[in-house]
This record gives sequence, structure tokens and C-alpha cells, in this order.
Amino acid sequence: MTGFIIVINFLIIGAVAPYILTKPEDAWGISYDLNKAFLPPSLEHPFGTDAFGRDMLNRVILGARYSLIIAVGVVSLSFLIGVLVGVTAGFLGGAFGTALMRITDMFLAFPPLLLAIALAATLGRGVMTTIIALAISWWPWYARLLYVSVNSVKTAPYIEAAKVVGVGRISIIFRYILPNSLVPAITQATLDLGSAVLEAASLSFLGVGVPPPIPEWGRLISEGWVHITKAYWISFYPGLLLLITVVGFNLLGDGVKEYMNPRLRDLAVRGVRRSRGY
Repeated sequence: MTGFIIVINFLIIGAVAPYILTKPEDAWGISYDLNKAFLPPSLEHPFGTDAFGRDMLNRVILGARYSLIIAVGVVSLSFLIGVLVGVTAGFLGGAFGTALMRITDMFLAFPPLLLAIALAATLGRGVMTTIIALAISWWPWYARLLYVSVNSVKTAPYIEAAKVVGVGRISIIFRYILPNSLVPAITQATLDLGSAVLEAASLSFLGVGVPPPIPEWGRLISEGWVHITKAYWISFYPGLLLLITVVGFNLLGDGVKEYMNPRLRDLAVRGVRRSRGY
């Protein structure tokens, strides 16, 4: 429930961010006032100001929107590619399926963040290139997960029965195999949303992700790191919200995994009942 509350607040703020800004010029980075540079947190500027005198609260709020866009884009694109490759390789099998899995293993041989950094540096900086770079480094995990799930499902008796009565391959995939194979991948996608926010922030912090003046959280942390000794708040507040958001997604992912697994769900229910004296 804690993770759900954190994630819902993050989604709401990310969705309505441009409409609740009190200083939109500061948030978008289109104006600056050096006379207000490095102002500490106060009633007028609750999160202080940065090196250009821009209000950090507004920039952090707008940064939530970019973090949300990148996270959803990365997970959606990598999930789509992974499902397509994993289901195709698992259902068809044979030399074609093996070849697809060997290609997948080639991508898995590279550390995801290192591969994303190389791709982002090659493609150039931007929101879309960050999404593409991270998705290319993440889709193999979904492909491998779906490949294993499909291989365990396609030999089930009801699949054999469907083949016997003449159900076509496409119908078998969409009516029987996919619904019974997607649960692990959906659970993993829920967990990966928080990781996508963190990895996007890592790329921006390293200077190969979102370019300035876009106020993505990693970009804000990177800007404040240079002045950390005299203006800690520039990095502290976006870093704190990044931490809370990632923890929230991880808690929610654990809850979804528990709910999807009947054995874990029963154990959790029994534990709650014992704690309440039932």
C-alpha cells in the first residue's frame, strides 16, 4: 500500500506537472535571474534556487513528468520487443527459435547501463534517444522471460487439445499462450518502472541522457553536484524524490508479485490473520 500511494502520487504529479507550475519560466529554463542564484530553501522558494536563480520546486515538479515519460516509454517499448521475440522463439522453437535466443544472449552479455550509455552517446542526447537506448538494452530480459514461460505453457494438455480440434496457431498464441505467459513479464515490468527512472537519471547525470535545460531529475542532480558544498539543495531534493519514487515502485512490484503468486498470497493472508488474532 505504501508503494501504491507513492507511485500514484508520482503518476499524478507527472501527468499534471505543466498545469500546476507557479513559475513556468523557471521550470522550463527559459529565463533566469542571477540575483536570485543559490538562494536557500525559504517560503518563497521551498526547494531553493539553482545557479541561474531558477526556482527548484517548479523544476523538480516538471522533472517528474520527464521521468514518468521516460519510464513508461522504456518499459513499454522493451516489453513489446521482448514479448514479440520471446513468444516467437518459444512457440516456433527449432533452429529459428534458437537463433533468436542466441541474438538475445548477445545483448545480455553486455551490462545494461554500459550498453545504454554507448547507445545514448551514439544516438545523441534527448528524451526519445534516452528511451530508445534504454529499451534496446532492456528488451532481452523480457524476451528470455517470455521464452521460458511459453516453453512451459505450450506443452500443457489444453494446448495439445486445441491443436487436435484444429485451432490455428495465431489463435492458440493469443487465446491460450499469451494470457498464461504474461504474468511474470507484467510483474517484472512493474518492478522495472522504478529502475527505468533510476537509469534515465543515471544517463542524464553522466551527460549522455536528457540535455539542458530540460529539468529531468538526473540532470538536476548533475547540475547541483558542482555546487554541492555551497548549495546542497540543488541536488538534494531531486535526489530525495528519485529515491522515494524508486523505493515506491519496488514496494509496489513486490506487492504485485505477491498478489500474482497464490502461494505467497496465502502465506501473507495467514500472517495478517495471525497478527490480528484470528
